[in-house]
Parts: sequence; structure tokens; C-alpha cells
Amino acid sequence: MVEVINHGVYLLNGKEIVNECQTLTPDEARENTITYGILRSHDVDGSKGNKMRIRFDAMMSHDITYVGIIQTARASGLEEFPLPYAMTNCHNSLCAVGGTINEDDHVFGLSAAKKYGGIYVPANQAVIHQYAREMMVKCGNMILGSDSHTRYGSLGNMGVGEGGGELVKQLLKNTWDINAPEVVLVWLEGKPKKGVGPHDVAISLVKATFESGVVKNKVLEFAGPGVKELPIDFRNGIDIMTTETTCLSSIWVTDEEVKHHYEIHERPQDFKELKPGNVAYYDMMIRIDLSTQEAMIALPFHPSNAVTIHELQADPVGILTRIEEDAKKRFGDKVDVHLVDKIVDGKVYADQGIIAGCSGGTYDNLAEAGAILKGKSIGNDYFTASAYPQSTPVSMAVTREGITADLIEAGVVMKPAFCGPCFGAGDVPSNNGLSIRHTTRNFPNREGSKPGQGQLSLVALMDARSIAATAANGGVITAATDVEYENTHKPYVYDDKIYKCRVYNGFGKARPETELRYGPNIKDWPKMYPMQENMMLELAAVIHDPVTTTDELIPSGETSSYRSNPLKLSEFALSRRVPEYVGLSKEIQKQDLARREGNVSENVAAALKAVGASAENTSFGSCVFANRPGDGSAREQAASCQKVLGGDANVCYEYATKRYRSNCINWGIVPFTIAKDVEFKFEQGDKIFVPGIREAILSGKEEIDAQVIAKDGVHPLHLFFQNLTANERQILADGCLMNFYAAAKK
Repeated sequence: MVEVINHGVYLLNGKEIVNECQTLTPDEARENTITYGILRSHDVDGSKGNKMRIRFDAMMSHDITYVGIIQTARASGLEEFPLPYAMTNCHNSLCAVGGTINEDDHVFGLSAAKKYGGIYVPANQAVIHQYAREMMVKCGNMILGSDSHTRYGSLGNMGVGEGGGELVKQLLKNTWDINAPEVVLVWLEGKPKKGVGPHDVAISLVKATFESGVVKNKVLEFAGPGVKELPIDFRNGIDIMTTETTCLSSIWVTDEEVKHHYEIHERPQDFKELKPGNVAYYDMMIRIDLSTQEAMIALPFHPSNAVTIHELQADPVGILTRIEEDAKKRFGDKVDVHLVDKIVDGKVYADQGIIAGCSGGTYDNLAEAGAILKGKSIGNDYFTASAYPQSTPVSMAVTREGITADLIEAGVVMKPAFCGPCFGAGDVPSNNGLSIRHTTRNFPNREGSKPGQGQLSLVALMDARSIAATAANGGVITAATDVEYENTHKPYVYDDKIYKCRVYNGFGKARPETELRYGPNIKDWPKMYPMQENMMLELAAVIHDPVTTTDELIPSGETSSYRSNPLKLSEFALSRRVPEYVGLSKEIQKQDLARREGNVSENVAAALKAVGASAENTSFGSCVFANRPGDGSAREQAASCQKVLGGDANVCYEYATKRYRSNCINWGIVPFTIAKDVEFKFEQGDKIFVPGIREAILSGKEEIDAQVIAKDGVHPLHLFFQNLTANERQILADGCLMNFYAAAKK
């Protein structure tokens, strides 16, 4: 289904793939990719160098992130939004916390849109990425979003998901700074068989690329004869999931199908043809034969942990036993997982089916699901099902076409546009429940369970078509390719009347006299200190898992209701992975504050004495070690919560994503790495002394010798901090992005 070709190729005239070319070098021909055409046009330096400084055309945020972004930008001198900035309310419209927290943030967002000239999309009108597809994208443009799934390449618009600090930079007319990326040709051939959907292709792509990291921080460029065989919703469904490969962004060739998208959305002027030049070079290639694609299931606890549904049906005991063993390794005796119990008479039964969000709730997905379930019933046993159309225009379309009726009559509960099932704020399954979902992720705890309290449910990703087939079969996991159905629904008809009624579009119409409306939970950032000459770190968390997700660094779900209160939110940092982290970090921070006042604790004094350092010029902060941290969400709170608790650094072998590393930098957390052949054998409570770190950062060095003060003595440790721009170095030295801008104003 998916073949990874890990060497460079040339694409000639958009049709012929060859390994060598006599006319252009790889560097010359790479400029002829769609990717470089767009990136170079957005590079403020206007050169063809190896560094790019990008300004975006528009930005997107949702209600987990926009309050913090605006608060940070306001503290840094924001006067008016310089580009279209849409704020959707699709993440915290249903969080079950109680009180006024959610709506307080929404009112703040509307007041900010009025004051600074923004676009405000009220709760339940659209999930963030569907609103972008419907109203914000343009061929050849670039959109920056404070959500990791900011991907609109299938519509000819490059999307990038980053932490809030990078959006703040754009609001202050600064740039997104990157190394000129490698480009991967994703070559589509063939046509999908009936019953195969976009999630099947996407899961196969993630399976083929994630673990090896082969496309990390590269741009995926989709082309080939198979593109024309895919409707827009199918393309969007694959494209949104490219985030899970850890690529930097994505872009597709555009054609009549894309042109039709812009026409029905009443924006024909925003379409233009995008295609590679006559000779384009790609650093590697992925070939996908759509005709051989099978119905897939991505098992807990990652979208890459995938098998075909037929493989699961052939060996359910062996496959589910491996998941149980994995859960045991992750959670120990905290939970008791019984996945094998889902097998009855050789068949695997799910407890729940969900079709939702930016990947699942499309018109085409709901239409196919409705066709499969028409005249059938999901039954009255333990299996339940819900569907969330991804916007009010989609909801109106499926209602007018009778799709909603088909689904409701079968027993599916229809819900409003909402991202909750993707991150644990809606439809949390019962303990030991198996949920099959057409959503973006199935990381541990992301569905809302709490292993620390003995609660664990499990999520597997499947396409909407196979979820519907499973629902029609009473919860028995079934591939849609194995059922007979006929989809007679009409093509999608877009109607934007509801947006015209409800969306506030204030871009270019800032009203600076408007007062921001604050709720009691919206708080300013606490004081953050500049970097001192030396750095003493105490390991408050040591995690040896292969990958540590953003959701483990700061849990999603109900905790995100405190996203506008840095102190309260920080109480949840690493709570589902290292429960003692918050208490340890607070104690370390307390000792540093005392040191600054001249009261050096015995703990700090002993560490300083061991390496002959002075308390006056040596900070004392907490540190997290993880093998590969930061996979998943773009939420900056994964880093900012560490900073609020006195965190000064991360140490790892590599960062899972650029966006998490950027978040660390923007919050003044030094992104240290160590060599891959070095065994990190140190434990929670050990300390790392980094002498001369401020001078090393500011002078442009990229590595430094440190010392680890462990229980058995002092050990050497060589640390790297490579690929930092001049501004990033100054941000680290100043202590955070806000301090950096405050210093610049003086």
C-alpha cells in the first residue's frame, strides 16, 4: 500500500520519475517544487539561502490557545492584528468543569477581536480547521495555527501548526525562522476501492513513516495520477493526518476538483493552479497505491500502531494481547486492562464509535456512514455511536440531504461541531472500554481516562466507513470493504448563511477603545527571570519511554479549562505520567527564590559546593529528561507550565517535533540534547550543573560541558543546543519571549 523510497528523485513535467538528471542539480531543481515556490514567496529575505524567515498570510487559533497568545502579545506591545486572525471556539464549548470559565474566555476572545481587528467564530459553529478550509485558505498562501493539525495543503494552502509564541511573533510583525526544509514527493497512484476512506490511507502513511522519523521536519508534496481520483474531503482527510508523520507541512497539486471547492465556497478568485516545475527535485519519495489500500485500524496507543482490519480479525488474541502487555509496561499496576475480553466467538467487539472533528466530521464521511447505516440499527446493547459534523454548513447540508435522519434512525447521536472527542473532553468511554474513532489521535489518556485513578479506556482509529459498518454489525469490528451499500447522496452544497449571521469579522476594523473583558480565571503570566551566568538543574522528571507526548507533558481534556490561568494549569503538568513532578518543581522553585534573597538551602549549597559554584550567579531550576519529548499537540502549555513551575531546561536525545522545541525556546527553557550513544543513567533528584551557559548561548556556541551531581558522585555530561537563531539565543538569555520584547522596547 505504501512504499518509502529513501533517496532523492527528480519529477519531470509532473509525470516521469527518474533518479538522475543532467540539466539541474538537486539544489537548483528543489526550487521548482510547489513547496519552495510558496516558501520563497513568503521569505522576507527574498534570497535562496538555507535559512528562511517566513511571514504568514493568516492565522488560526482555538479557545485553548488564543487567550494566552493575546495576553502574551498584549504584554509585548500588540496594538492591532496585522493579518487576518480567526479565533474559533471548538475545544472548550463542552468541557464539564462547571462555573463560567469557558464562556469567560469566549467573551474575552470576542472583545479581543473587536479591539485588535480579529475574526471571532462562536462556539459550535465550526471546528478550527474546517473554518479555515471554508473561509481562510487561498492557493499559494500560508496559514499559521496554534494547533498541530494546521494542514490545508490539499487546498493549495500550506498550513503550519506551532505553539503560541510563534503566533505572537507574527502579531508583532516578526518571522517564523526555519532551515530550508527537505521536500518529500508523495506519489499517488490508482483509485481506492469502495469502502476505503481517507483515514485508511492516512493511517497507512503514518505507519510507514512515524517510527523511523524519515519525514520529520520535511514538507510532504502530493502529486501523481491518483490525486484526481480523490474528492476534496478525501484529500483533506489524508492531509490533516500528515501531522502524525511529524512532517513540517504539506502541499498538493491543485486541479479542477480544488477549483470547484473554491467556486462552491464563493471564492473562485482564491484558486490557482499549483504544480511542480518541469524539473523538480525531491529528497525522497513515498509511493502510495490507492488501489491496494485496505481498511485499517490504528490500535492503542498511537496512530502508527496499525494493522489492517482483516489482520486483526485473523489474529485477535495475539494482537490484543500485545496491546495489554504494552499497557502494563506504560501504567504498571495502576490499571487492569482486559482487551482480550472484547473477543467473543472469535470476533472483536467495540464499545463505542465516534466520527468527529477536522478529520472525521466531513460531509462525505457522514454521507458514506449514513448510506451504510440506512435502514439498520446499532442495537440496544453496550455499543454506542456519535457523530459530529465539523461545521454548521456541513451540519445543514447533511440535514437537508437526509443523512442526519439516516444516522439518527440507526441510533447514532448527532452532536454539534466540537473537537472534544479528539482530546478527552467529550464521549469519554467507560473503564476498559474500546472506542473506535475517526479522529486524529489515540495517545494514552487523550480520550479522557485517568490511569492514576485506576481508569483506562482505549481508543483505536478507523475510517468513518468502517465505523459505520461496525455499528451496523452491533459493534463487531468490521471493514467497510466487506459490506454491501450504495451511497446515493448528492454532492456537498455549501451554504454560509449561518456564518454571515454569527461570525464577527473585524479584520482591518480594529477598535482600540474596546475594553478587553476578563473573567476571574484569566490571569497574567507570573514574573520570569533572565538567565544567569551558570545554571544548576534538578531532575524533577526522568522518563525513558521511547516517545513522550504533549498530552503527557500537560494533559488535555478537562484540565484545559484552566488554559487562561497559568498557575492553575501548571498544577496538572505531567500529572498523568510523573504525578510527583509538580510538587518537586515547586520545591525547587521555592529554593531558587530563597537563593535570590540570599537564603541558600542545604540542598542548593551542597550541589554548588560539589562543583565549586557560587549561589550569586547560578540559577536553580527544574529539568525534565525524556528520550524524545513533544509528539502531538502544538499547545505551548506543555512548555509554559514547566516555566511557571521554575523549569529552566529539557534534556533529551531529540525533540519529537519542531513545535515543541520552539515552545521550549519561547518560554526560556533551554532545549538541550545529548548524543545518541550516551546512556542517560541519572535519576530524579540528581542535579546538572551547566557553567557559563549564558555566555555560551549569546556567543553562538552549540555545545557545552556540564557536570551531573548524582548520588554516587560527580559525572561529566556533554550537552548540545544547536540550530538556534540569534533571536532565539536572546530569548533564552532574557528568560522568555515576553522578556525579549520588553527588553527591545526599552
